[in-house]
Amino acid sequence: MDVNRDGFIDVSDLKAIHNDLGRNPSDKDLNEMLKECPGQLNFTAFLTLFGEKMHGTDSETTFRQAFEQFDPEKKGKLSEEYVKDLLLNVGDQFKEEEIRQVWKEAKPHGGLFDYDAFVTLVKRGPQDEMAQ
Repeated sequence: MDVNRDGFIDVSDLKAIHNDLGRNPSDKDLNEMLKECPGQLNFTAFLTLFGEKMHGTDSETTFRQAFEQFDPEKKGKLSEEYVKDLLLNVGDQFKEEEIRQVWKEAKPHGGLFDYDAFVTLVKRGPQDEMAQ
């Protein structure tokens, strides 16, 4: 995600992320997106901004169903360690710093990652997640 590993998301990083999702936004659109953030765009701000811009992508239901594949009891929560292991070892593997950024927003409690709240956060932003 952070191609040059400087801790911030820039236009080239946004372009790579969108390309991975099969989208091809213009540089103008990407620059407009970055202008919506005060200061540099870190991972936390990226989650909110990207969630707002994900029109036409998977619905919240589809996003939740993806998490449910790892939650056979459909409790809406997964072990924090299990999620960390998935992020480190499956698919596009996260770095430890990226996981710390996710935890800042996802705020696991009692060793559990609430993926329902996380999906709401990513898809709607922090205000809606806080209201639920």
